[in-house]
Amino acid sequence: MCSTTPAVCTKAGKAIVSRQFVEMTRTRIEGLLAAFPKLMNTGKQHTFVETDSVRYVYQPLEKLYMVLITTKNSNILEDLETLRLFSRVIPEYCRVLEESEISEHCFDLIFAFDEIVALGYRENVNLAQIRTFTEMDSHEEKVFRAVRETQEREAKAEMRRKAKELQQARRDAERSGKKVPAFGGFGSAGMTSVSSGSIITDTIVEPEKPKITAAAVRPSGPSKALKLGAKGKEVDNFVDKLKSEGETIMASSGKRSSDVSKALPPPVHVESVHLRVEEKISLTCGRDGGIQNMELLGMVTLRVTDDKNGRIRLIINNNDNKGLQLQTHPNVDKKLFTAESVIGLKNPEKSFPLNNDVGVLKWRLQTTDEALIPLTINCWPSESGSGCDVNIEYELQEESLELNDVVISIPVPSGVGAPVIGDLDGEYKHDSRRNLLEWCLPVIDANNKTGSLEFSVAGQPNDFFPINVSFVSKRNYCDIQVTKATHVDGDAPVRFSSETSFVVDKYEIL
Repeated sequence: MCSTTPAVCTKAGKAIVSRQFVEMTRTRIEGLLAAFPKLMNTGKQHTFVETDSVRYVYQPLEKLYMVLITTKNSNILEDLETLRLFSRVIPEYCRVLEESEISEHCFDLIFAFDEIVALGYRENVNLAQIRTFTEMDSHEEKVFRAVRETQEREAKAEMRRKAKELQQARRDAERSGKKVPAFGGFGSAGMTSVSSGSIITDTIVEPEKPKITAAAVRPSGPSKALKLGAKGKEVDNFVDKLKSEGETIMASSGKRSSDVSKALPPPVHVESVHLRVEEKISLTCGRDGGIQNMELLGMVTLRVTDDKNGRIRLIINNNDNKGLQLQTHPNVDKKLFTAESVIGLKNPEKSFPLNNDVGVLKWRLQTTDEALIPLTINCWPSESGSGCDVNIEYELQEESLELNDVVISIPVPSGVGAPVIGDLDGEYKHDSRRNLLEWCLPVIDANNKTGSLEFSVAGQPNDFFPINVSFVSKRNYCDIQVTKATHVDGDAPVRFSSETSFVVDKYEIL
């Protein structure tokens, strides 16, 4: 195929979006598209029409047309396959196939078109690869953001420590009867500086104090008229207070709204020593079986809110037999952990940081062993006279798990109506805007380890991939748990609370 020009136009031939891969003027493109509807009034039932110089390969999209303008010596079979891929890309970015929606997302469509055709020649890509390329998800960017957030937290902690030292120095000076040091100016101006300085330090130190309720408490004191950037400090203080009370603060990252359902609620009662065991899975399987990639990341996070319990050790129970790679925090005694599965600081005289989430142990599992897939999905689309009959089944292979809020999202063709549902375990929802059939199961466990869904709809077998799966679980996949916490001196037990979560980062069947 050569000299391909994809375009979306109205039935009157008005161009909405067009991408030229060869040198062509706007007037030439608009003229070709304006002539296109007139050539279709011949009564012939084809998906292409020709003139003396060009060939139009087209597909109706409700009130619009997806058109490929090619030379007459191009391979029409390859043109038809390319046209079909272009037509599948458009619903990925446009909720409805209307002129206003196409115009609003025109640049997204152009970027996707560039992944399909380069310099007039078809690229060997599928819909899942196009989605990956256009998302431009960067691991380096994630690492950079994580490092920056860590640096910001450390800077805030250092700021609070300095503020506490200044406040303590002022109180010591008051108790000893000495003149309170001023932070600028002299005379009455100096006293004003002291007053405003005390306001700022009180505000900064406030999040360090333990709170009982999650309500934001406004710091009492003199007028805030002399404070600079007060609004920003109030926002930071409110966030810090929520963090000190055990709330999980999620930074806005523009992710899909469905990700919100992946966050498990925190435990009702949180002790002064609180532990979170978190796991996240990223899995990609082929539709015919076999793992392309499976990676699981886990972490034990410790939070101490009482300095009496700062010098503690954690006893880990590791019953995993899947071949994990374990790694402790640099300040944790690795020899102690290797010999006794105990997490403690290298310097036993030091305490864990207060009111901070500290990752003390993390693990990673990467495999291509199909036996380790926690939940297998098999999709069997078969063509029939009226379209496709699709049979999908799931099986829980890791029977120790209990998966909650499971949603299996199956793409369906656009513009063909709702699928006809046959046998069904659980519930389903048809999202016509996103062209998805969502199979919803509240719980999958050892008592409900298999299930199936059957439906019929117009389409071809490739239309029902990729399938995406999401779920949450209060049990972790790798059998690693904190069983006990003790004081460094005397090995006296310490009361602690814990929460466990196992969530999906990506779970695709391509």
